[in-house]
Amino acid sequence: MNSTNRIVAILWLCACLTAALPAAAVDNVPPLPDAKLQQRYFALTHELRCMQCQNEALADSPVGLAADLRLQVRELLIAGQSDEQIRDHMVARYGEFILFRPRMSWRNAWLWGAPAVLMLIGLIVAWRVVLSRSRLVDAEETDPNAESLNS
Repeated sequence: MNSTNRIVAILWLCACLTAALPAAAVDNVPPLPDAKLQQRYFALTHELRCMQCQNEALADSPVGLAADLRLQVRELLIAGQSDEQIRDHMVARYGEFILFRPRMSWRNAWLWGAPAVLMLIGLIVAWRVVLSRSRLVDAEETDPNAESLNS
């Protein structure tokens, strides 16, 4: 067997061994008995934030706290609670931060209104800058004492 065939054989063996490795799933909880409950579980675990990772959904986080919260969501679904009741339960325990899409309330209304206010301020500033520059251009064109650019 020449060296090229050995390299190909070793690469083939590595590829087969890699493909044979079991997939490491994050959520190893068995599926719920009802397909609709499983869909609700999937949706809830994707809209709730992991409190330890803070930028990952419960469904995607590999840490133990996320596994505990996924199990808690599963138990609440099996207990017959609605999605809103489960969200309320999680918010009561962990605060609004657990929701990827926070609810509109008076406490966080400034978060929802700030982009519009900042955009309005930016438009006013841009309008005033354009207006003042156009006045400068008009003043230069009408000033008889200004030196001509052509001379």
